[in-house]
Amino acid sequence: MTSLETPVGLLLVNLGTPDAPDVASVRRYLAQFLSDPRVVDLPRILWLPILYGVVLNTRPKKSAHAYETIWNHDVAEGPLKTITRRQAEKLGARALSGRAPVIVDYALRYGSPSIAAQIEMLMAKGCERIVLLPLYPQYAASTNASVVDAAFAHLKRLRRQPALRIGAPYYDDPAYIEALAARIRGDLAALDFEPEAIVASFHGLPQAQVDRGDPYRSHCEATWRLLGAALGMPEEKLLLSFQSRFGPAQWIGPYTSDVVQTLATAGVQRLAVVTPGFSADCLETIEEIGIQIRDLFLGSGGRKFARLSCLDDSEEGMALIETLARRELAGWV
Repeated sequence: MTSLETPVGLLLVNLGTPDAPDVASVRRYLAQFLSDPRVVDLPRILWLPILYGVVLNTRPKKSAHAYETIWNHDVAEGPLKTITRRQAEKLGARALSGRAPVIVDYALRYGSPSIAAQIEMLMAKGCERIVLLPLYPQYAASTNASVVDAAFAHLKRLRRQPALRIGAPYYDDPAYIEALAARIRGDLAALDFEPEAIVASFHGLPQAQVDRGDPYRSHCEATWRLLGAALGMPEEKLLLSFQSRFGPAQWIGPYTSDVVQTLATAGVQRLAVVTPGFSADCLETIEEIGIQIRDLFLGSGGRKFARLSCLDDSEEGMALIETLARRELAGWV
């Protein structure tokens, strides 16, 4: 077997989830997540005392309760892990192999299975070439760059390194926009009401990170404009917002909570929220949007609310992931 016929590894990568919906597990997860300088880029001498002295003594209990409300007890894991695993399984069944076989699996940036462990697993199976496909449509240093950091930090310790490719962000890719539009059309058709407005809610980012050059906001805006065009919806029908802000600093806006409340108090009775920046449903979509934002809208005068699902492992979602995978594998298989 030549080097061009040895297996090629492909890892789908998403953010992560605690090992269990209890305080201790959530504290470990948050410690790993919030100590990443890509996520919180404050000076360590300032941030770490706050993280270990305040945040990790207060936030885990609240977050554990939220995780408990969405936990997949049948398989003892959070929905993001369940969905990402299914995405990898379904992608592996899609005949990606050519001259070289392709071994498909998944990794989580925080929690398990880790990027380092999965790189080791693929190398043990003979993979001399590995593709990491971060499932983050819009680039942010706190997501995409953090994946790169983790991968190369592990490779830095190896004597024999595999060749490595990192998938590009796909915020304006026609395959992504078409998949989103098809999924949204199907979900809207299944509702028992017609929304007067739809909010496209993306995960937030501290304004300071954008000011220092992170392209995330511009990527979100590009996705929003292209999605509106694909759906034939003007900006007053498909609104842009950002969710999941943390701490007292200013984050990019408008905030989803403010947008939803303003719509309700202005007389909008029927609302749907879609989360195009998330490739798999998770705490931020199921609990934050599906419970917190729903309750805020209904409590502010709204009458009908729907949370539209992410692409997940739907047919539209898997067609997109296959398109991205084949592009990144090109020349290796």
